[in-house]
Parts: sequence; C-alpha cells; structure tokens
Amino acid sequence: MPKNNNKKRFEVQEHETIGQCLDRMKKEGYLPVRRAEEPIFREETKNGEKVMEPVSKRIVFHAVKE
Repeated sequence: MPKNNNKKRFEVQEHETIGQCLDRMKKEGYLPVRRAEEPIFREETKNGEKVMEPVSKRIVFHAVKE
C-alpha cells in the first residue's frame, strides 16, 4: 500500500518568522490546515524531586498538498 504524501508538518525554525514558514510551505506546494503550539520542557531537580519546567514553545503547521 503506497504511503500518503499529501500531508506534511512544518516547524517554525529558530530564526524564522511565522510568515517565512508559511512562504516556505507555499513554495513546496502545501496549504496550512492546522497550527499547533507544542511546549518544550527542561528537566530540573528541586528539593530532590525531578520537575519538568516549560522553557519555550515550538510552533508547528500541519499542511496538505495543494
């Protein structure tokens, strides 16, 4: 069974604006259908317990082929 290549995820890179990411998607022939913000955590030890601290977020666009 062939793999469906009509969907792709695009992550906004570190030194890239959301607009630049959308332009990159358009150049590759994709349209955004969903935007997701995923938290990035850092593990720290506080009072002898491991704690996950949110430090930033990653913006990801789910896209489909035009």
